[in-house]
Amino acid sequence: MHVTFSDDELAFRDDVRAFFRDEMPTDIAKKQAQGVPLEREDHIRFQKALFNKGWAGINWPVEYGGTGWTTVQKYLFATEMANANAPFIIPFGLGMVGPVIYTFGSEEQKQRFLPDILESNVWWCQGYSEPGSGSDLASLKTRADRVGDHFVVNGAKTWTTLGQHADWIFCLVRTTTDVARRQEGISFLLIDMRTPGVTVKPIITIEGGHEVNEIHFDEVKVPAENLVGEEGKGWSYGKVLLQHERTGNAQIAVTKYRLSKLRAQVARPVRGAAPLADDRNFMRKVAATEVEVKALEFTELRTLAAVASGKAPGPESSILKLKGSELQQAVDELYLEAAGYYALPYVPDQYVLDFPDADRVGEGAETRSSLRYFNYRKASIYAGSNEIQKNIIAKHVLGL
Repeated sequence: MHVTFSDDELAFRDDVRAFFRDEMPTDIAKKQAQGVPLEREDHIRFQKALFNKGWAGINWPVEYGGTGWTTVQKYLFATEMANANAPFIIPFGLGMVGPVIYTFGSEEQKQRFLPDILESNVWWCQGYSEPGSGSDLASLKTRADRVGDHFVVNGAKTWTTLGQHADWIFCLVRTTTDVARRQEGISFLLIDMRTPGVTVKPIITIEGGHEVNEIHFDEVKVPAENLVGEEGKGWSYGKVLLQHERTGNAQIAVTKYRLSKLRAQVARPVRGAAPLADDRNFMRKVAATEVEVKALEFTELRTLAAVASGKAPGPESSILKLKGSELQQAVDELYLEAAGYYALPYVPDQYVLDFPDADRVGEGAETRSSLRYFNYRKASIYAGSNEIQKNIIAKHVLGL
């Protein structure tokens, strides 16, 4: 398949390329190059720069401040963003709760929440998984009992990514237990993280980072006006959100960038040794991964076309999530193999190299290759485990 672009599309691509080259803060670009984790304010500064350019609501409808981009423009933007090694856009506001609010929320909720989400004035996090409910999300037990004009929330959410930074959390909560199906009686609730009774407890992951958290709710009073849509319909809203999340989690443009970067690195002799590109077995693995990435890219383009026509991503998003996460992990393994024994030291703070950049193999300091490898074991679990995605594909795509 050969993709060609019109003059207008090429001009758009050049505009995006110039933005990332000239307007991305230099300190953020340097951190990205060295593999240094960004701080909360780094992410906010970057996203506000996108907002000021009018590029924050990539998939949002124009009436709510969205870009109105075509499928091709979204593809070009994602490609140039990856090639610039720009930070990822924190998805919980712009990519997840925002679409739920503008699709199912009241006019008051749209006016109250959407402008701050679009401008990245408010940091959101996701409250889905629980200590006893992960892939089987319908078994969630966090309760929200209606008391007058409030809900009183009790329970816990876990694996809450970047919840330590969040101002608000969107949660699936059980508002009714007397139901025929577990998916019924679940509601979609917006909760201010500053509300008394909300406690955030860090979870330190295997590579030593504080990325996820456990959040506890103890008699937390939430105004009933923070209920999105109808009470008991949260499962339907949550599924739409997960389809958007799974589409974004494919990270195909980033995977393509990492593969091209790896090819360039292994083509150079390193510390007097022959270039790894001379190893035909290793390069065969690289080529096989590139072929799979290209095939998945076309599936992503079809999904983006559906979104551009006003549809939710649909069950095809499960294909993107399944194969996308597998390919991310495959590239992690290639980087780890390329770094060899230089990836062995388990030193999370080793971000500055003691040898020239030209001799670099891996991402940032070579230790980062192993740290990323460990961290991204999670990719096959979040947004619904890959086993769950296979069931969805079998039922809704293959009709089995």
